[in-house]
Amino acid sequence: MKEISCKLLVIGAGPGGYVCAIRAGQLGIDTVIVEAGKPGGTCLNVGCIPSKAMIHAADEYLKVSEMAEGTSPLGIGLSKPTLDLKKTVAWKDGIVGRLNTGVAGLLKKAKVKSLQGWARFRDGKTVEVETETGVQVIRAETIVIATGSLPTELPFLPFGGKVISSTEALALKEAPKALAVVGGGYIGLELGTAFAKMGAKVTVVEAQPRILPLYDAELTRPVAKRLDELGVSVLTDAKAKGLSSKGDALLVETSDGAETRIEADRVLVTVGRRPNVEGWGLEEIDVDRTGPFIRIDDQCRTSMRGIYAIGDVTGEPMLAHRAMAQGEMVAEIVAGHRRSWDKSCIPAVCFTDPEVVSAGLSPEEARQSGAEIKVGQFPFSANGRAMTLLGESGFVRVVARADNHLVLGIQAVGSGVSELSAAFSLAIEMGARLEDIAGTIHAHPTQGEGFQEAALKALGHALHI
Repeated sequence: MKEISCKLLVIGAGPGGYVCAIRAGQLGIDTVIVEAGKPGGTCLNVGCIPSKAMIHAADEYLKVSEMAEGTSPLGIGLSKPTLDLKKTVAWKDGIVGRLNTGVAGLLKKAKVKSLQGWARFRDGKTVEVETETGVQVIRAETIVIATGSLPTELPFLPFGGKVISSTEALALKEAPKALAVVGGGYIGLELGTAFAKMGAKVTVVEAQPRILPLYDAELTRPVAKRLDELGVSVLTDAKAKGLSSKGDALLVETSDGAETRIEADRVLVTVGRRPNVEGWGLEEIDVDRTGPFIRIDDQCRTSMRGIYAIGDVTGEPMLAHRAMAQGEMVAEIVAGHRRSWDKSCIPAVCFTDPEVVSAGLSPEEARQSGAEIKVGQFPFSANGRAMTLLGESGFVRVVARADNHLVLGIQAVGSGVSELSAAFSLAIEMGARLEDIAGTIHAHPTQGEGFQEAALKALGHALHI
């Protein structure tokens, strides 16, 4: 094949990679992007998007099930519903397919050359790509590594057969009768909750003292309560040990040292993700690492001139929107713009039931920074819109400095609060004070009023509690 030369080569077409390539193309940079799978990466194909589709389907199924059982508080009655998971998965795949096509179209519109195949470094300026028609060599002035991450496998619970990762969970043709989830983080709880709503008997095994250990206990309490209402069993301070000899159960060591069996058709392992750094010739280039991750500076530069890295391969937080922001920034740096990473916060959203949002510092983190703080918290049980949506569980919380009222962090737990994350991030990025939020007119009736009320509470004069 004829050798390709370009100014910018992006390896990986996940959220970070494709955004980087699109922005570079918009800026007139001769850009090539290489992806072994479909455009969109983990997030679009087997992560964020398909999981939210399945969560929505599970929510709808639970609603009609409650109506059929006569337990819906809305007074709506139905005959017994059925669930055709094959059809649900096909609907989910249709969404993913449309978005795949959309990403490919955006890359083409930006005049980015796309190449499908597995990339491997020869040196810091040269990459060879194994394509269906042979090896293609690409020489580039600048290279961006955006290879993402992979599910972490446990040596005593290797993927295969009954043991599945989130990827396989999102492609099941029928809901398991009994599901054991190893890992009580956001991936395990999002999918475990969805399958519980579909009728599965779900047991969550978490090695830490509580679920969602990266969030503070006050935020996770409503999630734990809802899991109990859905019949999900949660074992904390418990360690999975492997499958039983017959393979029909997960063996677990509980906090008291005893061993228990959890009958399960499937065992979903969600103990985290690892950077995708193997198989593409990283050993051929001299980049520093921080543990398994590629080390970068505040411009996403690696230790090797002309090579950048973005997204999950560079470490926590492993979030698609972080990768996208990094990709856009790197494209502009390559185009000669003056940019650096100076974000005040990266919002994190957990799509459990209820949802959890966190932007900036929690109260404990703010105190550890040495600041004297004010905290304002407003419950959704006092919010009219939340009540009409049967979403009274949860609250909005604002954390601010005591001296000048600068907002340091905003958190919420409740039905649909993921949609408040943009407002939370915007307030922190723009350096809002409590008075700015309290003095902004919020539409009524909306759940966003809880944000204003939390700021008013921190100022000492909440109106509706």
